[in-house]
Amino acid sequence: MEQFGQFIPLLLIFGIMYFLLIRPQQKKMKEHQAMVTGLRRGDKVVTAGGMFGKVVKVHDEGEVEVEIADGVKVRMVQSTIAQVVSKTEPAK
Repeated sequence: MEQFGQFIPLLLIFGIMYFLLIRPQQKKMKEHQAMVTGLRRGDKVVTAGGMFGKVVKVHDEGEVEVEIADGVKVRMVQSTIAQVVSKTEPAK
């Protein structure tokens, strides 16, 4: 019974760590994944490198084509999009 009592503080610490660190990080990852999968042509985005651009084309392989200047298009991995600045309305 004494040995079980020694594990109670360790379990409490793990519980606190889970609710303060692990769970919020998982929620943030889910939100980012939803944002990335919701990308469509015309969305203005910020990349993880800090470049602003407009999504020109969304590829099936998890890549997007982003126009970062007039006539300058780059292909990048969707998960490197850090933020969507403005969304476009879906076509009717």
